[in-house]
Amino acid sequence: MDKLNRLLARADALKEALRATQQWDQTSIHEAIRVEYTYDSNRIEGNTLTLRETDLVIHNGITIQGKPLSEHLEAVNHYEAVGYINDVASNKVAFNRSVLLSLHSLILKSIDDKHAGAFRTVPVMISGSRHTPPQPWQIEKLIEDYFYFYETSKDELHPIILAAEMHERLATIHPFIDGNGRAARLVMNLILLQHRFPIAIIQGDADSRLAYYAALEKSNLEQDKSDFHCLIVETVLAAQQRLLDMAGC
Repeated sequence: MDKLNRLLARADALKEALRATQQWDQTSIHEAIRVEYTYDSNRIEGNTLTLRETDLVIHNGITIQGKPLSEHLEAVNHYEAVGYINDVASNKVAFNRSVLLSLHSLILKSIDDKHAGAFRTVPVMISGSRHTPPQPWQIEKLIEDYFYFYETSKDELHPIILAAEMHERLATIHPFIDGNGRAARLVMNLILLQHRFPIAIIQGDADSRLAYYAALEKSNLEQDKSDFHCLIVETVLAAQQRLLDMAGC
């Protein structure tokens, strides 16, 4: 707990430092981060587009030879979803069930329209994980509990811990046929943006992905969220420090 509190105190201090620079409001920085976040979040889920290819697909509509259409759509969809959470945060729209379903609808648009923006009605398993997601008949109640937790905790928890909790809890419920990981990370970043923290990018390289999954697995199987909370705070700190470095601070 001492480590976590130290990390949170550091994140609060860097938040104030960033507020003074105004550099993170620059359009070019936001745009680069939006593309990079799309690249890494999709990479975690197995998308093989490179960062440059992701940018070309999004901004130039280029078809990358040898890469499936679904990977192109994942890039465009996630990019639009990042724009959506920015709009929700900027317009001070409350995070609720409607926002969650709209977000998921963007993720699966034109990839799986039947299941886009809809909770699953069949059991699922998570490849490579020992966690068994809840049965479909449990989802409605679990989502109700999910938003009850949010409403009763949003003014009590540190915003980064709230963001981590809403990420972990959604991933554990696994309410969708596909796109659960992307949705959970987008929800996390929506909450961070609402509290004027920058988008936190969980890297998609093998080592980072393994650490991320291990922390989630520990949360699910051992009811120990300490590693996951620390990982998310450290990811936010890395995002903050990067912006400060860009500002020459």
